[in-house]
Amino acid sequence: MSGTSSPEAVKKLLENMQGDLRGLSLECRKKFPPVKEAAESGIIKVKTIAARNTDILAALKENSSEVVQPFLMGCGTKEPKITQLCLAAIQRLMSHEVVSEAAAGNIINMLWQLMENSLEELKLLQTVLVLLTTNTVVHDEALSKAIVLCFRLHFTKDNITNNTAAATVRQVVTVVFERVVAEDERYKDTVDQPVAVQGNSNRRSVSTLKPCAKDAYMLFQDLCQLVNADAPYWLVGMTEMTRTFGLELLESVLNDFPQVFLQHQEFSFLLKERVCPLVIKLFSPNIKFRQGSSTSSSPAPVEKPYFPICMRLLRVVSVLIKQFYSLLVTECEIFLSLLVKFLDADKPQWLRAVAVESIHRLCVQPQLLRSFCQSYDMKQHSTKVFRDIVNALGSFIQSLFLVPSTGNPPATPNQTGSNASGNTGSAQTNPGVLGMGGGATVLPAFEYRGTWIPILNVTVQGSAKATYLEMLDKVEPPTIPEGYAMSVAFHCLLDLVRGITTMIEGELGEAETVSQTTTETTSLPAQSSEQQDLQSVSDQSEKELVSRAVWEEMVNACWCGLLAALSLLLDASTDEAATENILKAELTMAALCGRLGLVTSRDAFITAICKAYSIQGQNVQMISPSSESHQQVVAVGQPLALQPQGTVMLTSKNIQCMRTLLNLAHCHGAVLGTSWQLVLATLQHLVWILGLKPGVGGALKPGRAVEGPSTVLTTAVMTDLPVISNILSRLFESSQYLDDVSLHHLINALCSLSLEAMDMAYGNNKEPSLFAVAKLLETGLVNMHRIEILWRPLTGHLLEVCQHPNSRMREWGAEALTSLIKAGLTFSHEPPLSQNQRLQLLLLNPLKELSNISHPDIRIKQLECVLQILQSQGDSLGPGWPLVLGVMGAIRSDQGESLIRTAFQCLQLVVTDFLPTMPCTCLQIVVEVAGSFGLHNQELNISLTSIGLLWNISDYFFQRGEIIEKELNKEEAVLQKQAEEKGVMLNRPFHPAPPFDCLWLCLYAKLGELCVDPRPAVRKSAGQTLFSTIGAHGTLLQHSTWHTVIWKVLFHLLDRVRESSTTADKEKIESGGGNILIHHSRDTAEKQWAETWVLTLAGVARIFNTRRYLLQPLGDFSQAWDVLLDHIQSAALSKNNEVSLAALKSFQEILQIVSPVRDSEKPDTPPAINVSVPVVVGTTTATSLGRSFMRTDSIGERIGRYNGSEPPVITDEIEDLNLWWAAWNSWYRIGSESTRPPITCDKLTFIPSQPFLTALIQIFPALYQHIKTGFSMDDLQKLGVILHGAVSVPISSDASPFILPSYTEAVLTSLQEAVLTALDVLQKAICVGSESMQIMYPAIFDQLLAFVEFSCKPPQYGQLETKHIANAKYNQAEWVALNYVPFAERSLEVVVDLYQKTACHKAVVTEKVLQNIIKTLRIPLSLKYSCPSESTWKLAVSSLLKVLSIGLPVARQHASSGKFDSMWPELANTFEDFLFTKSTPPDNLSIQEFQKNESIDVEVVQLISTEILPYANFIPKEFVGQIMTMLNKGSIHSQSSSFTEAEIDIRMREEFSKVCFETLLQFSFSNKVTTPQEGYISRMALSVLLKRSQDVLHRYIEDERLSGKCPLPRQQVTEIIFVLKAVSTLIDSLKKTQPENVDANTWAQVIALYPTLVECITCSSSEVCSALKEALVPFKDFMHPPASKVQNGES
Repeated sequence: MSGTSSPEAVKKLLENMQGDLRGLSLECRKKFPPVKEAAESGIIKVKTIAARNTDILAALKENSSEVVQPFLMGCGTKEPKITQLCLAAIQRLMSHEVVSEAAAGNIINMLWQLMENSLEELKLLQTVLVLLTTNTVVHDEALSKAIVLCFRLHFTKDNITNNTAAATVRQVVTVVFERVVAEDERYKDTVDQPVAVQGNSNRRSVSTLKPCAKDAYMLFQDLCQLVNADAPYWLVGMTEMTRTFGLELLESVLNDFPQVFLQHQEFSFLLKERVCPLVIKLFSPNIKFRQGSSTSSSPAPVEKPYFPICMRLLRVVSVLIKQFYSLLVTECEIFLSLLVKFLDADKPQWLRAVAVESIHRLCVQPQLLRSFCQSYDMKQHSTKVFRDIVNALGSFIQSLFLVPSTGNPPATPNQTGSNASGNTGSAQTNPGVLGMGGGATVLPAFEYRGTWIPILNVTVQGSAKATYLEMLDKVEPPTIPEGYAMSVAFHCLLDLVRGITTMIEGELGEAETVSQTTTETTSLPAQSSEQQDLQSVSDQSEKELVSRAVWEEMVNACWCGLLAALSLLLDASTDEAATENILKAELTMAALCGRLGLVTSRDAFITAICKAYSIQGQNVQMISPSSESHQQVVAVGQPLALQPQGTVMLTSKNIQCMRTLLNLAHCHGAVLGTSWQLVLATLQHLVWILGLKPGVGGALKPGRAVEGPSTVLTTAVMTDLPVISNILSRLFESSQYLDDVSLHHLINALCSLSLEAMDMAYGNNKEPSLFAVAKLLETGLVNMHRIEILWRPLTGHLLEVCQHPNSRMREWGAEALTSLIKAGLTFSHEPPLSQNQRLQLLLLNPLKELSNISHPDIRIKQLECVLQILQSQGDSLGPGWPLVLGVMGAIRSDQGESLIRTAFQCLQLVVTDFLPTMPCTCLQIVVEVAGSFGLHNQELNISLTSIGLLWNISDYFFQRGEIIEKELNKEEAVLQKQAEEKGVMLNRPFHPAPPFDCLWLCLYAKLGELCVDPRPAVRKSAGQTLFSTIGAHGTLLQHSTWHTVIWKVLFHLLDRVRESSTTADKEKIESGGGNILIHHSRDTAEKQWAETWVLTLAGVARIFNTRRYLLQPLGDFSQAWDVLLDHIQSAALSKNNEVSLAALKSFQEILQIVSPVRDSEKPDTPPAINVSVPVVVGTTTATSLGRSFMRTDSIGERIGRYNGSEPPVITDEIEDLNLWWAAWNSWYRIGSESTRPPITCDKLTFIPSQPFLTALIQIFPALYQHIKTGFSMDDLQKLGVILHGAVSVPISSDASPFILPSYTEAVLTSLQEAVLTALDVLQKAICVGSESMQIMYPAIFDQLLAFVEFSCKPPQYGQLETKHIANAKYNQAEWVALNYVPFAERSLEVVVDLYQKTACHKAVVTEKVLQNIIKTLRIPLSLKYSCPSESTWKLAVSSLLKVLSIGLPVARQHASSGKFDSMWPELANTFEDFLFTKSTPPDNLSIQEFQKNESIDVEVVQLISTEILPYANFIPKEFVGQIMTMLNKGSIHSQSSSFTEAEIDIRMREEFSKVCFETLLQFSFSNKVTTPQEGYISRMALSVLLKRSQDVLHRYIEDERLSGKCPLPRQQVTEIIFVLKAVSTLIDSLKKTQPENVDANTWAQVIALYPTLVECITCSSSEVCSALKEALVPFKDFMHPPASKVQNGES
């Protein structure tokens, strides 16, 4: 406005006006004076107005009628020049808006006249346009007139005018409606009450409308009338009109000014009442028309469809639907149904094409489609319009494939797919190849069952740019190029999908964000706004429910049709871009269905994509030579099936589908749900055919060609493989963005795929498909942050895979599982694992579960995993330790060496590195696991090393004792509490003991089990370790725990060892496997067990010995002692030398135990100690009392805390004695059992060895020290039996060289030594003992004397035949008797010594010990030279002499008591037997020897003369008599008549005879004869003697005479000398004796010798002569005169 109202513009206007008027006046000056005048007056008028008014324009407008008048008149002249000038001037005025309504009316009337005269037609149109567009002064009738004017000009003969007029009409119509819009804008604030629209009773006036609106209303109404070929109401003066133009105008109004119709009910009414019926009416020819139907059949000729009208109608319909759908719901339903009908195959091609274009216009408006769905499909009794549209498009596409599409109507429309009709030939012959230069390029096209349809580029994506709907200038229907309709329909589908999905997903996204924000606001509501918030939320959710219903209905309505159509197209597509688009559409639909939770449809679309990849149903495109596919084959492989038949081709289209699938899974994984299964199955197939193999972490990498030569990959695919592999990996990586539910769907799908793969892999060892397993692994790895939610299904399945018989499958299952576990443990979880024990256990659990699988390869993986976990996570396993240890412990012996070795490696690592980091409660498990490896019998070294580990563990316990104890106690308290809450007992092994002690006990128990392992090496090692541990660390135990150690560990072990040893096999073990030689002492199981038994028993005994101070205070020490003794006894009596000897060693060990300190020697302790104090463990007070046992070992201080808290128990003497007596009883049982001779004798008889017996006997002295106070006669008896038995046992001949000295050496064996020592101890004890003890002396003498007898009579051992040592051949298994001589002799010495000490003891006297001694000695003495050893009888003699020298005085002392009465005869016999032995001396006896022996005889006689005869009064007479007889015999009969002459000389016991003789003489006369009998003895003796002398002398004289000059033998000479000496001695004796003692007869005999003596004087021997001289001298006393006879007679 400002441009025309500025002062300059106004000034210019005035000038121009004046110029125009001047020009007009000039032109009209001649011809038209009136005009000229008018013009001039006009100039004056203008000037006047300009001069008078400030607002010149307003004034001009007021007077415009007058101002315009001259120009109107000028137009009236009809002169072209003038007219033009005037019209220009009028236009100028109009453009400055200085024309009033009246003036405008005048102008229009003037223009009408010009029009009727056909003058200046174009200028007219221009003027009308200016008049109507500058302002709104023209309205109502004037307006209608102006419009009619334009219409009329449209129908002239001049083409230019026509076209200009048409344009003007269009513009004018637009202007009319623009005014309405402007008017509404002006009045928009004043809301007026809408008045109900009348029916069309009064068409002329619509009173309720404002002026501009009214004009528009009238105009639109008339347009409808005109199109309908009715007369207009308002546009009066119309002469002609075309339908096409009318429809175009209607369309443009409806299209450009929808708001007018929507805001004004009057206009809406027009739409409903006028436009729609009109359209429907005009459509009728198209509806009724059937292509190819014969016209004759119908009664009335059918009007043919007319392209221009039809096309314009469709445009109108498009607009109506687009803009006024909400007003015209019912009408639109009809329109849409019509559109759908127009697609039918029997409609003309152009009509179908235009209809498709129209539908395309709808398809790009998703909101509109949504409205259809809401208004029709969702209503109960309504046509399902939306569904029909989609289905119609589908059928349309299908029909195009079935009926060859050419512009001409085909002959056989219903021959589906038949290519019989000739007009298709052109399409067939050269499908889509255009010659271009030399080469041929393939056009993009669809091909299906031989029908080939090119794809034309018809439209830009997302816009419905129509071709035929825009052909407004065409009258005849155009020919539609081949493929056009198909292409448009194809784009319809794509745009439909794109539109719907974009819209719904957009709205979904909004809904989600809204719901999120609302939930956020409601989650923190302020008090005031709470209500409204809730309100808004409920509104929100209601709204959402409604929307969701619509979305679901839309998808449900269209998916079937879409899927059918898209699948068909996908099948037919030969163009990569088209394929891509179709796949994308299917993908977006699938994703949308997924988001809406429409499972069926989602799965259908996904299946379609998968089908396109052609895996489902195994009808994979098999290669056939006839295949006409234009697809490039990119890969050939075997199908993944149980029985693969043929091969599979992958074309590039398949690969495209694949990519789409990947894309779908990647971007829309969250909504796939159960369809993951399909997707993954397809991917798996692809991976299989392309031969991708799983690598680290589950990523698939191109592997070597799969099974066999059937796999062929082109280079195109080869280069793509890394990409595909990468996308696959990314797909599973993106699973980390899925929500939990979707993730579960993915996992479930993978699991069931895997199950299928597993089923396929059963029963054959072909390569299995590892896709699912690999991807489970990959998915697990990327979802570590929320691993808890998928861990169970994931690992549960992988565990099943691990059990699969196919090794490759299994291996991957294990690989995946272990990788996941390792990743899970290393992942930095939130909160960290150390604070989330439950998660840690969850992660480790599958590792434990693997232990239930028996396949060794799986177990190796499992253990390798454990090893890696230990190496990387060992320090932070915490509560996971039991599981990890459990895995190691689950290895069984039968599982192969490598497994055991790996597991053991893990264990070693644990023991060396991780004991301090694990919770103390796990230490027990470590012990058990280590123990279990000890028991594995696969690999000895492992067993032995594991025992070493147990030792290390025990060391660790020892070093960290206090820490471990604290922690265990804490844990114990917690457990105790839990148990109490549950009301159950706390259950753990060795329960009452404190937890730390239980740990030790478990260790001991484990070692105990190993001590009875079948392998000797293990037993040995375990035994040594067990006893070393108890020895080294036992002091850490609580005092009370020792009870358990003794009973549950040690004795239990002893029992088992004893049992195994006694039942062990005695078969010889050939060799220890391989080339190990076994020593003969270990070559049977029995011998090997023996070693174990030895070790165990020794160990237990040592503990009893060293820990006595701890054990004794225990309540049941005496029972324990008994049990131990029982074990020692059964071992000692076992038929195995090694065991039995060792048992005795143990016995010795426990007997060296010192008894507890007596009070006097105790360290000073407060007296409180002797009071029994209630035990208060852990209190400090008890410790302050001091310690009862002063330990010196390294850990003495440490044990303080154990026994310091318990007041020591002072063992009472009685109990102590009981222990010793128990030991004595055991000793006795061992002794009596082992020395009892066997009843039968065969080769197998077991005879105890010498060392054993020696050891047994050696125990006695130590034992006796403790029991001597109560040692009774009975006990002595028992002892005697054992000693005797022991000494009697023979030696096996193979052992004899080592035990027996060579026969000549007189040495005692150690056993004999021991026996004598035992007796010695006894006798010493008796010696200092009480009176009551001394009665035992005789028993000891008896025992010793029994041994003395062995010198002559070796003892028998049962019925066992023993050989004399000299005859035994060492290599035979015979028994050899010992040389008992030294032993007997030593015993004899002991007897003598003892007797010397004890001769006067009452018991000795009473029990006739002396007699016994004599009796025993009589044996060797009587044997004399027949004794086994010469030394024996010599010793016996000397002993006898010694004993008698002591014993005889005692005997004389007790003569009156008669206690020795029986001894005398014994003694006499003994002398007799000895002096006159029946045994002949050996032939080789030398003279010196003989003389020595003779001197012994002499000694005996001397003893008689000194010790016996002088005391004859105290000695029984008979005895004396015997002695005398014996002496007599000695003196006379000593000459043995059997001697040869040569020997006689030596063999005569000259000296002996002499002594006898002397003694005899001495005894005869020295004493007073007390009894006549005695006198008789001596007389007799004398007469014998004298007679003998006489004989000797006579014989000598004879011999002398006979021998002549030869000297007589020395012996005879000696004898004669002896006789001569005896005679002189006798005479001397007779003289000394009282005369009354000598018998006259005797004298007579003496004198009678004289003559004989005289005869001897002639002998030649000087010795004899001197003796003779001496003999003759005493005879002088007989030389006195004879007395008277009487006297002689009296005497």
